[in-house]
Amino acid sequence: MIKGVNRDTIAKHESQAALLGLQHLLAMYSGAILVPLLIGGALHFNAAQMTYLVSIDIFMCGIATFLQIFSNRYFGIGLPVILGCAVQAVAPLQMIGGRFSIGTMYGAIIAAGIFVFVISGWFAKLRKLFPPVITGTVITVIGLTLIPIAFLNLGGGNVAAKSFGTPVNLIIGFLTVIVILICNAWGKGFIRQIAVLMGLLIGTLTAGGLGLVSLQPVLSASWFRLPEVFHFGVPQFEPSSILTMIMVALVSMVESTGVFFALGDVINKDITESDLKKGYRAEALAIIFGGLFNTFPYTTYSQNVGLVQLSGIKSRKPVVYAGAFLVILGLLPKVGAVATIIPVPVIGGAMIVMFGMVTMQGVRMLNQVDFRNNRNLLVAAVSIGLGLGVTVQPAIVHGLPQAAQLILSNGIVVASVTAVLLNLILQPDKGAVEQVKQSS
Repeated sequence: MIKGVNRDTIAKHESQAALLGLQHLLAMYSGAILVPLLIGGALHFNAAQMTYLVSIDIFMCGIATFLQIFSNRYFGIGLPVILGCAVQAVAPLQMIGGRFSIGTMYGAIIAAGIFVFVISGWFAKLRKLFPPVITGTVITVIGLTLIPIAFLNLGGGNVAAKSFGTPVNLIIGFLTVIVILICNAWGKGFIRQIAVLMGLLIGTLTAGGLGLVSLQPVLSASWFRLPEVFHFGVPQFEPSSILTMIMVALVSMVESTGVFFALGDVINKDITESDLKKGYRAEALAIIFGGLFNTFPYTTYSQNVGLVQLSGIKSRKPVVYAGAFLVILGLLPKVGAVATIIPVPVIGGAMIVMFGMVTMQGVRMLNQVDFRNNRNLLVAAVSIGLGLGVTVQPAIVHGLPQAAQLILSNGIVVASVTAVLLNLILQPDKGAVEQVKQSS
């Protein structure tokens, strides 16, 4: 009898863990599929290519999550985290793929992953060099530089097209925004966590009712397909592209550091230098595998931290289930094909909210900064100014060599480098001490 009760109890706990894992998956799913949809669209992938790209990306999200949560002596932080595509990599990858080739894009991802693995131990010692004035500035610029892409998609994705900016595109795009706002503002628990997914679903169903959705990609997709190494092309290594992706990887490492500490606070675990090193190494392996399997760089998702706090479940088991679900779904191309039928304006509407949230996350981090210290003000002001400047007017570097153009026309990279250098040169903390001495 006791054994029976134990089995029932175990089954109940397992089913609850599985449901919590499904919630983790749904919370990150919309963000995960947006990256392949954006990059595949920019590179003019056909329906079959898009289906495979989404499927293999979902699969790799699961593999990347496993690398991080199953801690060992060498890699894996062992926290209940989910890994997904790094959204800050969207614009750089689109640029690299458009100016060079798909192979160059994946070569840069692999090189960036190797770089992260090599510097992981050293970077864990340098966390004090990335105060909120840097991380907040960089994340703010990431959000602001991506918002124009959101509006491009809101209008239809192609400025030259006759349908760009038509009322129907704007209606279904803003309907998506409204649904996300309603679910976030008045939804509770689970509904609030899947607000973006609800927006995508209702926006797509509305577009389908207007005859703007074709189910052909789903019907033509296969039921099962194994991942393939170098499916889209053999990696090629180009210096400026590699440097660009290294900068993106460094930004991701800074963000991941914040997520690690946030989760450590939630589950009452002290995050040590060794934990950080193993966490960075796991992300490095995930990035390398992303390049090998022709997907994307992967990073720890911050939105799932809120789920851990909300549910009160601090164990890794729900995340293990989420990773398993991701792997299984990634092997089913028909599931991946469903994501490819989402109309571009619907994606644009979701992007406005998501990228706006990224921006405000950066602003919230900057709220920790003492801007009464003029040096902090200069670090943030100049970095944001330069980052947005080259984003709005990339032609300003048109006269430079192509390699320099690739780096200096990327607002995220420019803002990141500027913030780090200015923080080292101006030394805001030292300036604050001097101001205190002068005032006394």
